Amino acid sequence: MGRTLIEAISADEDFRLTGALEAPGCVQLGQDAGAALGITTGVKLSADPDVALAHAQVLIDFTSPAATLRHLALCSHRGIAMVIGTTGIDSGGRAAITTASARCAIVYSPNMSVGVNVMLHLVSVAAARLDSQFDVEISETHHRHKRDAPSGTALAMGAAVAAARGVRLPEAGVFERHGETGERPVGAIGFSAQRGGDIIGDHTVLFAGAGERIEITHRSSSRMNYANGSLRAARFVADRRDGLYDMQDVLGMRAP
Repeated sequence: MGRTLIEAISADEDFRLTGALEAPGCVQLGQDAGAALGITTGVKLSADPDVALAHAQVLIDFTSPAATLRHLALCSHRGIAMVIGTTGIDSGGRAAITTASARCAIVYSPNMSVGVNVMLHLVSVAAARLDSQFDVEISETHHRHKRDAPSGTALAMGAAVAAARGVRLPEAGVFERHGETGERPVGAIGFSAQRGGDIIGDHTVLFAGAGERIEITHRSSSRMNYANGSLRAARFVADRRDGLYDMQDVLGMRAP
C-alpha cells in the first residue's frame, strides 16, 4: 500500500509527498521513497515519525495497530490530520482514535475503496428492507499474509446489516462453525474467511430467503482503488481542525 500511495500521490497535482515512514530495520531506510517504482520523490524512507511528519498536513496510515496508535499520539499533539486505513484495531484503539479526534481531524475506515463504501450503503439498504427471514452470510477472501479475520471490511458490512435490523453485531454475529452446530438461528449474521495466494480482497454479502437470494459482491483487482479513495479522504479532511469521519462522510452518503 505504501508504494501504491506514493504512486497515486506522484500522479496527482493536488498532493505533495513530504514524508514516508517504514518500520525500524527495513533495508530500504534512507533510500528515495519512489525507488521501488523507478521514480524520484526527493523524500527518503525514514523510521522516525518526527522526521516524516515535520512538514505534513495529512498522514495517510496503512500500518499496524500499534504503529497507528503511536502516529495518532503525534498527530493529535501537532494537529496533523489523519486518514487511517489500518485494520485489526481493537476497542481500546478505536477509543483512542475517538479521543484524538477532538484535537485533529481523522477519517477512519476499514476500507478506503469508493466501490466498497458504495457497497456498504447498498448492503444497509437491502438489510433494512429484507426481514430476518432472509439469512445473511458474509464471506471474504484475502491474500495469505493477512493477519486478521474476518477482515475489517467484512465486519463493517456485518455492522451495517446489524444496524439496519436494530440488533448488535456481537450478539447476532456467528464467527465460527464446527461440528454439530444445530439449525441456523433466525437473525444470525454469519461470517466466513478464506486466505490464499495474492488475492487483494473479495467480499460478498448473501441474503438468502425462501425461493430467492440476493448477492452483493465487490472484488479488488488492484490496490490503487484503496489509494485513490485515501486521497479523496485526505482532500476531505485536510482543512478540518477536528472531528471523526469515515468514507460515508467523504462520499456524502451519510444518512441524515
